[in-house]
This record gives sequence, structure tokens and C-alpha cells, in this order.
Amino acid sequence: MDNKELVLKAITAVFIDRDITAFEKYFGDHYIQHNPAIPNGTDALKQLLPLLPADFGYEPGVITENGNIVMIHGRYTNWNGKNMIGVDIFRVENGKIREHWDVLQEEVTAENSANGNSMFPI
Repeated sequence: MDNKELVLKAITAVFIDRDITAFEKYFGDHYIQHNPAIPNGTDALKQLLPLLPADFGYEPGVITENGNIVMIHGRYTNWNGKNMIGVDIFRVENGKIREHWDVLQEEVTAENSANGNSMFPI
């Protein structure tokens, strides 16, 4: 499995399937987190999953890979009451996700944007 496939399987298992065992399968020991609201390791993420609302959703979009770095452009539905568009960046080492960065912004529909373009692939 290449790095892009690994990350897509991991994020699908976590945010779509809400599978807590995905952290053991796909994430490495001493997982480093760069989102300032989430501590290092996977424990906080394991605790977060059951708290997500029933109508929470994740939709992966464009995914790209450059060596051991994989980036996914995705849509988070009902993330703290808002729809968010994000780019999640992962560093993969020895077949495990070892590090994560993200950039998130609230989704603005095409009808409400200055340019008429959507923020996420249709």
C-alpha cells in the first residue's frame, strides 16, 4: 500500500466509519499533532470520535502525495456546528501516520462567494 492509499484508508476509517481501531492500524507510536487544539498522541482523537454528532460527516476530495507527505482536501460537515473545508497534511513513516498538520476554514457556498466558485469539488 502506498502512502496516499494508507492515509485515505486511515482518514476514512476515522471520520467516516468512526472506527477507533484505525488508530492502532494506521497511526504510529508518538504521533505528533500540529493542530493547537489537540494534544500529541491518539488518545484525544479516540475520545473525540464518540462525541461527534450523528450528522457529522467527512468527504475526501483531492488527495496528493509527495514522498512521505500526503495531503487531502476535504469537507467536514457539522464540525462544531459548522461546515469546514480543510487540508489535512500527514507525514508517513514505515507504513504508519506519524505527524499531522491541518488548515481549516468555514465553508462559504458558491452563491455567497465573491467569485461564484465553490470551495470544494462537486
